[in-house]
Amino acid sequence: MTEGNFMVGIAAFDSHITPLNKGLGTFDHPLAPEEMAKLGWNLLREDLSLPTAVLYQEKLLHNLHWMQQFITAYGVKLAPHGKTTMAPKLFDLQLKGGAWGITLATAHQVSVAYQHGVRRVLMANQLVGKQNMAIISRLLEDETFDFYCLVDSAEQVEQLGKFFSAKDQRLQVLIELGVEGGRTGVRDAEQVQSVLTALEAWHEQLVLCGIEVYEGVLKDGASIRSFLQRAVDITRKLMLEKRFGGKRILLSGAGSAWYDVVADVFSKAELGDLVDVVLRPGCYLTHDVGIYREAQQQILARNPIAKQMHSSLQPALQLWAYVQSVPEKDRAIVALGKRDAAFDAGLPIPVLRYRPGTAAPVAAPSGWQLTKMMDQHAYLQIAEGDDIRVGDMIGFDISHPCLTFDKWRCLPMLNAEYDIIDAVQTFF
Repeated sequence: MTEGNFMVGIAAFDSHITPLNKGLGTFDHPLAPEEMAKLGWNLLREDLSLPTAVLYQEKLLHNLHWMQQFITAYGVKLAPHGKTTMAPKLFDLQLKGGAWGITLATAHQVSVAYQHGVRRVLMANQLVGKQNMAIISRLLEDETFDFYCLVDSAEQVEQLGKFFSAKDQRLQVLIELGVEGGRTGVRDAEQVQSVLTALEAWHEQLVLCGIEVYEGVLKDGASIRSFLQRAVDITRKLMLEKRFGGKRILLSGAGSAWYDVVADVFSKAELGDLVDVVLRPGCYLTHDVGIYREAQQQILARNPIAKQMHSSLQPALQLWAYVQSVPEKDRAIVALGKRDAAFDAGLPIPVLRYRPGTAAPVAAPSGWQLTKMMDQHAYLQIAEGDDIRVGDMIGFDISHPCLTFDKWRCLPMLNAEYDIIDAVQTFF
């Protein structure tokens, strides 16, 4: 990298800094992400400040097409959960790739998505609190904005009804079903009836548009299928009672671990042409080598459509960092820590190593593993005699992409040759 680009490189991918541009460009003159390709930077030439999280374009596109093919085979719709990445550029990629809409979890997230052009959002959460309702109310002033949120209590319905009545607005809602010991959601028929009664009182402000579940609170296939069938049965019952007021009826579920079971049960429900089955996995786009790789392996083993596709999701998110010290014969210290990578579902896994100036990265020795992470340091277990030096670059795969994305405000997009061809900003 030339001396003139030195500050550019520091600013561009010391990616934790500045809330919007994340320092793309010089500190005084930020560079738009779409201009990144013009710089001709390359990860292996050390044009970036490390540590940094990176995305691989080819793998992202593979995962995008894989999931859309799977969804299409079941005849259902996809609303990927945007909280995983909070990256509008990736939302746009998913929508252009065939997604029905984007799922989000908070009013703030919805506002970010709207500001970046998303016009259909399923907020898979309850809308509670004056300012959160006010955010959604302002967005609903745009008649092209198609928004849904969840309700699971008469108290919440009452609060929503009063607020949106005062605003003379209509809000589309889904009843969330839950399970004992689980998260949110009505537990039994009595609670369902309580919510329905409350909705009747506010029918001019709150439009019941469907049923929603999150099956990820359960851990075995039999329990999940039973829960999903409950959702189907309640949807059918409410259809017969003409409880739904929207033009379409939504039946929605699916996190990133059991989406195949949700697709199977819901697609076989035969609820009619007015029902849209909407699945909401979020982690598929970048995937990982931890909890979601394990979940995907189980899907490939049990699901006939996934088996027929003869491929799988690929990890498209990595972290690169330097070896900064080799203080002991069986330990190296890597400049990577809890401030840079998820550690709640397993520590990052070293998979590539690269010595600047050599031809290409090679596979990291199978015995290398992180044993501990501090804020900015990681302990890398090595074997005595391993060829490792200060300044070597290590590429790590991760488990749990959500918490890794949390930590970065800008991620370079790489091609197969490690050229930086774009940049993806996040808005948490």
